[in-house]
Amino acid sequence: MGRQFAVSTLSMPGIPVREAARTARAHGCTGLELRVHPDEEVHLGLSGAATDAVRLLLDGEGLAISCLAGYAKVAAPGDDRPVVDELRALIALAHRVGAPAIRVFPGGDGDARPRIAAVLGELRDAGVRLLVETHDSHPTGAAALSLVAGFGEPDLAAVLWDAVHPWRAGEEPAVTKEVLGPYLGYFQVKDVASRETPTPVPPGEGAVPLVECGELLRSWSGWVSLEWEKAWYPALAPVDGPLRAAAAWYARYLTPPG
Repeated sequence: MGRQFAVSTLSMPGIPVREAARTARAHGCTGLELRVHPDEEVHLGLSGAATDAVRLLLDGEGLAISCLAGYAKVAAPGDDRPVVDELRALIALAHRVGAPAIRVFPGGDGDARPRIAAVLGELRDAGVRLLVETHDSHPTGAAALSLVAGFGEPDLAAVLWDAVHPWRAGEEPAVTKEVLGPYLGYFQVKDVASRETPTPVPPGEGAVPLVECGELLRSWSGWVSLEWEKAWYPALAPVDGPLRAAAAWYARYLTPPG
């Protein structure tokens, strides 16, 4: 697939998909990362007709869906059944809307293996990839990899590298890239003021070593998406400025030759 550039709708909380798509296109994106959340147009339980409408809308805008950003916590302590049910719902939604992947979180120190194993066949049948984000209880590439490497199927279960969390946890980008190897399935570009101050800033204005990330990713193919955390930091500026900065970073390091 080469490399492609997207923006997450976390960056535009509550904005209709149609408007988010137009913002994405205006900044040169070829895809949209859809946050799956009760507060958003795309959510678990969305009717079949509404799901089809989203797919047709994005097809009409010439945009692919890079990922469905779900909130299942595959390593959360507790019963397996609710987690597996949520994963199945995400996979079904991804299949219907035409998304190639679902993003999930670690969420704790429980055993993720039986939960992921329970849906591997459904992932395979649907043509959907499960991506565990470097986040919360497993913020580094090495930690997130431990949840998926045992299956030996990076096309089905891989890792989403969030630029901030591994670095804040002390894992430098070169180590993250090397550790993940074929399990690097997706990259979220973002920046923060410092390791101690996780307030988002436009890419290139903070302390995250995005120059190094860009150089490292030249040899990799996959989706790169801006995640501007306006849903969690409502006082942040609208996404347009950060998206321009992210697009410029992407163009400098990752635009395919041609």
